[in-house]
Amino acid sequence: MHARDSFKYAKSRWDKSHKPPHYKVGDLVLVLTLKFNSIKSPKKLKDSFAGPFIIQALHGPNAVQLELTGELMNQHTTFHVSLINPYSLSDKELFPLRNKPPLAISPPEEGEEKKTVKVLKKRRARNKKEREYLVRYRNPTWLLEKDITNYFKLLRRFRH
Repeated sequence: MHARDSFKYAKSRWDKSHKPPHYKVGDLVLVLTLKFNSIKSPKKLKDSFAGPFIIQALHGPNAVQLELTGELMNQHTTFHVSLINPYSLSDKELFPLRNKPPLAISPPEEGEEKKTVKVLKKRRARNKKEREYLVRYRNPTWLLEKDITNYFKLLRRFRH
């Protein structure tokens, strides 16, 4: 009986301090930058967190997919929930001198479709036959030719 009681006690203590993540698609979060070597600054001077970034998808209860920009754009987009923190805006009344950091990307509006604005560049990745084009929606994105909506008109404009 003693082992069972100690197990129940340990479980209750663990459950008090470990709540399940409560993230949903569209939330703004910060990413822990401790393990990223691609950020070009000494570890001592590196910011602890980067962001804010928007959650694109949830992969089970323990992983989220983010829309990355800036220095983290070349990183894998899926992170464990232990590597992210919720982003909260500072209160102007409590902190009148604190400036709001600019959002890395603006959150998508409800029901808004991606509208292609302009094709900026083209590239051909190694060992691939298809070309990729850098397309500007709200933020520039590399897409395959077949994934670009109304691509005939846009590519004709890009080539001329």
